[in-house]
Amino acid sequence: MQTNNQKIVDYDAVLDAKFGKEGTPSRIEAEEKAFAFYTGQIIRQARKEAKMTQPELAVKLGSSKSYISRVETGKTDPKTSTFYRIASALGLTVELTPVV
Repeated sequence: MQTNNQKIVDYDAVLDAKFGKEGTPSRIEAEEKAFAFYTGQIIRQARKEAKMTQPELAVKLGSSKSYISRVETGKTDPKTSTFYRIASALGLTVELTPVV
């Protein structure tokens, strides 16, 4: 009989060790960067599904291809109003629902 020797990982402890305890400035900064990256990936995927290039999206928004690239890679976190404009340009809607 073969046993499985997998270790259980405490991911909270891993995050605490790497970025600091929850609520600390370093942890908040890391979370903000993670959200910016995640937002960029959502935009990138939606743009590709819309079969649109970065330059085409930039023209629709009146911005530059480099701005779209920075948003998609998480280097720039768009303002909320810009996020809504991007979503609209990609034919998407944004729905906010309360947490229950």
